[in-house]
Amino acid sequence: MINRTRRLRRTENIRRLVRENRLNIDDLIYPLFIEEGENIEDEIISMPGVKRYSLDKLPKELDEIVALKIPAVILFGIPSHKDEIGCETWNDKGIIQKAIRLIKINHPDLYVITDVCFCEYTSHGHCGVIHDQDVDNDATLINLAKQVISHAKAGADMVAPSCMMDGMIATIREALDQTGFQNIPIMSYAVKYSSAFYGPFRDAADSAPSFGDRRTYQMDPANRDEALREATFDDQEGADILMVKPALSYLDIIRDIKNNFDRPVACYNVSGEYAMIKAAGEKGWIDEERVMMESLLSMKRAGADIIITYFAKDVAKLLLNH
Repeated sequence: MINRTRRLRRTENIRRLVRENRLNIDDLIYPLFIEEGENIEDEIISMPGVKRYSLDKLPKELDEIVALKIPAVILFGIPSHKDEIGCETWNDKGIIQKAIRLIKINHPDLYVITDVCFCEYTSHGHCGVIHDQDVDNDATLINLAKQVISHAKAGADMVAPSCMMDGMIATIREALDQTGFQNIPIMSYAVKYSSAFYGPFRDAADSAPSFGDRRTYQMDPANRDEALREATFDDQEGADILMVKPALSYLDIIRDIKNNFDRPVACYNVSGEYAMIKAAGEKGWIDEERVMMESLLSMKRAGADIIITYFAKDVAKLLLNH
């Protein structure tokens, strides 16, 4: 007897009936870059279709996001002032805090997540306080607590720490709980690799380090088992969602986290992954739409419950039209 698995592939309807994974608008978080100033709506050259917005230009973009039924955004700020420690991150009148309040006035049901880090706010571009040419882990934790409290006071629905400091989840959980924000969840960048795929993001957020790199605090791309250790610590410290970043080259890590933790798993489809598909699509070398959907579906198949992606609007338009 021949095993005829092709029987279940013969028509689109039977393929739909037996399909194991589906990409849904409900899976998506859209990143937004908010810049201090006025009349700013600038496309990021290395990320076609993605823009930096000043607050006065943001409402139109928010209207589109809500119309597309995208449930959540994650905010990245580009301040006008930077210093050695990134103190603008806990300025209650800072760019992210103002953006949160504006979003909640215009679209109170849109779920607002804040990226919690320092690289966009420091004069040196690193993710914390610098001592002896390296990031001081424990000094940075003190400032992380200040930042999340300020975000929470402004109305953030969730915080997402991305700086890969040891003990950051415990510090943030304690800070939120002690200031009456015990109901705000933490989506931890639990497994964040020191990746070359972040390149275009540095154009988007003006966050390239002025010296060295981030390999002393972000993970070595060669390591797999270490991801489980990192995620275990964040799980034990109180993270509500565990994230893997980047996504496309780390599908094995997404599956490992999904298999080993009873928490929602997020992944970040990062700027370099987005830019490669956009560039090849513009050249006509690939079918951009199909490759976009296939790559995001691979993240779902690997185990991601949530996908942060610059493709969110494109995907939503495609799914709504079907």
